Amino acid sequence: MNPLLQTRNLAAGYGDFQALFCIDVSVRAGEIVALIGANGAGKSTFLNAIAGLVRPASGQILYKGEPIGGLPASRIVCKGIALVPEGRRLFSSLSVEENLLLGAYSGRPGRWDLDAVLGLFPALRERRHHAATALSGGQQQMVAIGRALMSNPELLMCDELSLGLAPVIVREIYAALPAIVAGGTSAIVVEQDVRLARQVSSRFYCLQEGHVRLEGDSASASDEAITEAYFGVHA
Repeated sequence: MNPLLQTRNLAAGYGDFQALFCIDVSVRAGEIVALIGANGAGKSTFLNAIAGLVRPASGQILYKGEPIGGLPASRIVCKGIALVPEGRRLFSSLSVEENLLLGAYSGRPGRWDLDAVLGLFPALRERRHHAATALSGGQQQMVAIGRALMSNPELLMCDELSLGLAPVIVREIYAALPAIVAGGTSAIVVEQDVRLARQVSSRFYCLQEGHVRLEGDSASASDEAITEAYFGVHA
């Protein structure tokens, strides 16, 4: 089976700074892939390149076998790829419901609409008319995920969902992932918490200084190999 998403020798960066070098990653339909690595490893740059927010310097990004590298973000969303950005980036002047509805602007058909998202995150239903940024950090993260789901993506990319949140809230948010992928949606999860990343994913890629240092099955990879790849040192 051909991958849903595949990158070949992907390189990207910002101006004269190169953040990614020769990245080969694949994601199959219906699976969750974790992208792990320390701060500055290139994880967010990778997601941003897929999402059309960073233009690749070289290499290929293939989605359903079609090259999409360098397309504008609006076209990427219409093709079925959605990003939950680090820091959530909600519109402070809009309500929860208005933020969610913005996610549906592409008009892609699918199972996710306002009722479905509010069913996935019941805490948002009674707060749907509140200002989105007046909510707790965990609830704001739910809005950010819901906004992405409203575009009915086939590939959902989540950047640091647990950042700054209490462990109990992190568990609640990650508990929604099985329901999200149950309909065949794939996911890439960027996460610094290696244990959590391995729990929620079937496969992982470990980035270190813009290179893939290790990849494998989340359940069977050794802690020693991951530690060495993560930090670039021998355990």
